[in-house]
Formats: sequence, structure tokens, C-alpha cells
Amino acid sequence: MKTVTPTELRANIYKLLEEVLNTGIPIEVNKGNRRLRIAPVEKADKLKNLISRPHIIQGDPDDLVDISWEKEVNLDLP
Repeated sequence: MKTVTPTELRANIYKLLEEVLNTGIPIEVNKGNRRLRIAPVEKADKLKNLISRPHIIQGDPDDLVDISWEKEVNLDLP
């Protein structure tokens, strides 16, 4: 969790609020010996930040369903 001073918060409030909304990670503000926390009310959609990578699977994705690993893996444990 990121920690800032009130001066840093004042200087970058819009950027910090946008960061909290985009990441869902709260920010703490230290004021003397006390702390405040700025956190989103709604949970952030973590899947929104995933990057599409359609080129990762080479070939037909349906072929992955029929892969058999029985000859590759020995499951007879001692």
C-alpha cells in the first residue's frame, strides 16, 4: 500500500484518486501520528487489466482438450 503525506496528496490528488480507482489498492495518508486511508468502495475488476494475447496458442485451441499426458507423467508415487 502506498503512503503519502498531506502535502503529496494535495499536489497529486487527482492522479492519486485515479490510481486508487484503477488499481483498487488503497492509499494511506500520514498526518502526524495518525493515518487515513483512501480506498474504493467497489471492488476493482481485476480482469479489466488483462492484456489480450490471441497469438499465444499456436494451432487450434480445441486440440488442447484432447491432450493426453499419461505417457509423459509417471503418477506411481512410492
